[in-house]
Amino acid sequence: MNKKQPKIKPFFQHPISKLKNLILGSKSLGRKQILTRMGYKFSVMDPNIDEKRIRNKDPKKLVINLAYAKANALLPKIKQPSVLITADQVVICNNKILEKPKDKKEAKKFLAMYAKHPAQTITGIVVTNTKNKKHSAGISTATIWFKPISNELIKKIVAEESILACAGGFSLDTPIISQHVLKIRGTKDSITGLPIKLTGKLLAKVS
Repeated sequence: MNKKQPKIKPFFQHPISKLKNLILGSKSLGRKQILTRMGYKFSVMDPNIDEKRIRNKDPKKLVINLAYAKANALLPKIKQPSVLITADQVVICNNKILEKPKDKKEAKKFLAMYAKHPAQTITGIVVTNTKNKKHSAGISTATIWFKPISNELIKKIVAEESILACAGGFSLDTPIISQHVLKIRGTKDSITGLPIKLTGKLLAKVS
């Protein structure tokens, strides 16, 4: 039986917590759930950018560049003083940068890799205050070691279309995936794509 996730009190008490217009620039369900647990009321905007047009061999620079690109795509559409949170994530496995799988075939390839090599999530967060023009960015990393996942179970995982929207082709909210986790170094919220502690600090910086 799943336990209801406890609500997390905001890490910082600052003017942003009183703003009516906090915007999450992401359609990720996991990020929405985490920001809700942090105690914030917010609206959602989809940046809808072509992520493949922005490239960098350094995964940390890549996710920050993408998070800034998402912010830049949304800022002209925001007409009221607001605080905007944008994010991006990639997975590093066997020295390869894994983004969202392009299809189910690539998702299967990603999942098979995790039996031999740990998966490191690299998440970039950018917070922008449109009123005072301040912005702040940061990186959070976490590493997951998996048990081998059988081909039959991999087929079941990739049968869910939602997996194609996840960096590295996996989500810890998928029961089969979570059952095959050996250990984690870092936090689950970082793996999900919105690290709580980092996000709280960045919100405080732009207040």
